[in-house]
Amino acid sequence: MNASSSGKARAASSSQASESSSKRKRGIFQKELQHMMYGFGDDPNPLPETVALVEDIVVEYVTDFAHKAQDMGSKRGKLSVEDFLYLVRKDAPKLNRCKELLSMQEELKQARKAFDVDEEKLAASLD
Repeated sequence: MNASSSGKARAASSSQASESSSKRKRGIFQKELQHMMYGFGDDPNPLPETVALVEDIVVEYVTDFAHKAQDMGSKRGKLSVEDFLYLVRKDAPKLNRCKELLSMQEELKQARKAFDVDEEKLAASLD
């Protein structure tokens, strides 16, 4: 595939992304984005147009990021966490945050597992 055909493919995929974003349900992340915007110094009640614009930007970014990861995963046949980590490998703050969140996820999984085991022992001792 030459450079012009890959450029056309990217343009087609971006036009598909914009078409699909116009088809998606809007306002799904409205409350969360309002809280995040306030946390970063915006007004407690930002304009609905501002929230909608930020939502469009976020959804487009996440969609593009997921498509890039999917392209990486398609070479191996499946999508994995490592595909996302590979994409952020050159952005140290993002990579560190991803690793931190994955570590917390593992800790929570272990805590839930321990809680379930304790609950089963308690139920068995009551019988």
